[in-house]
Amino acid sequence: MKRRRSHQSSLYRKEKIYAYLFISAPVIGFLVFTFVPSLYSLYGAFTDWNGLGQMNFIGLDNFKALFKDEYFYKAMYNTIFMMIGIPIGVVLSLLLALALNRGVPGTNVFRVIYYIPVISSIAAISILWQWAYNGDYGLVNQFLGFFSIKGPNWLQNVHTVKPALIIMAVWKGLGYTMLLYLAALQSVPKTFYEAAKLDGANALQSFWYITLPMVKPVTFFIIVTSVIGGAQIFTEIDVMTPNGGPEFSSASIVWYIWQKAFGNFQLGYASAMAVILGIFIFIVTYIQFRLNERSRFDMD
Repeated sequence: MKRRRSHQSSLYRKEKIYAYLFISAPVIGFLVFTFVPSLYSLYGAFTDWNGLGQMNFIGLDNFKALFKDEYFYKAMYNTIFMMIGIPIGVVLSLLLALALNRGVPGTNVFRVIYYIPVISSIAAISILWQWAYNGDYGLVNQFLGFFSIKGPNWLQNVHTVKPALIIMAVWKGLGYTMLLYLAALQSVPKTFYEAAKLDGANALQSFWYITLPMVKPVTFFIIVTSVIGGAQIFTEIDVMTPNGGPEFSSASIVWYIWQKAFGNFQLGYASAMAVILGIFIFIVTYIQFRLNERSRFDMD
């Protein structure tokens, strides 16, 4: 009996060791590449540091200068404004998922077509759209020319640069969110719709009272991750409008952080902006979780 228990405890110890080995990789990666750099950046926010020399502690001076920086407010406004594309993308992807869920011919082909931008390089896609938006020979203006519409120079116009970036971002993320919605729609029990039909519900009522509540967890996930990703938009801005756009009208907050850190070598100041951005993302995400809890429903 003792030998059996000893054998079981030996197996348990081996399994425990293997479990810790598997867990250690992501934990060490998080500590080395996320947690420690975040603490270092937090301390850097209170210093005057150029990234090479000594870090001189200056207290709250970076934050005082930050809140007087008009470009910081512009960059935050641009970032928040470009998040308009999130609800647009959610609605379009849900409509596409509903269409593909009806079993139309060529569904698999459409899935691949819509998903190609998701797996494509964001830098390559940005270059492609930069060419498409060109005011002289761009594909967008050529298309508008068929309807006798003279298109602007999209990326060099204060009024059109942000909508142009929003359209590109929606197009790129459409395939990912569409597939998430498609998976959610296919998991909804058909008996719900059959029962609703027997009760006299029409298609719109079934969509409103069955489909929308059942895909709500996916909607919540998409919105939260999209807001976090939208607050950190950088590559598109740097490739398509490398100078922050006309009159700084397309510069995002992450682009401005990068510019201050690696363009002007003001890493302490950039770290202060990164702290503010982190607090902003935390507050917005917390509000979303609270709103989701209030509207949550339990299915018996």
